[in-house]
Amino acid sequence: MRLLLGVILGVLLTIGGAYVYDSTHERPTATTVAQRPLVNWDVVHTKWNGLTTRAHAEWARITG
Repeated sequence: MRLLLGVILGVLLTIGGAYVYDSTHERPTATTVAQRPLVNWDVVHTKWNGLTTRAHAEWARITG
């Protein structure tokens, strides 16, 4: 049980750390060369919505 909790906590800390890093660094412009964000959060949001929609549809199909 502790292992599962540790894995979940580690994933949450990793995602949270990437979000904080990306939100505190400025976005690159055409005239400056800055570091790109670690994560494209728009893509993550789109894929997460697709995953939850499919999970809901599959759950509805299974439960009938």
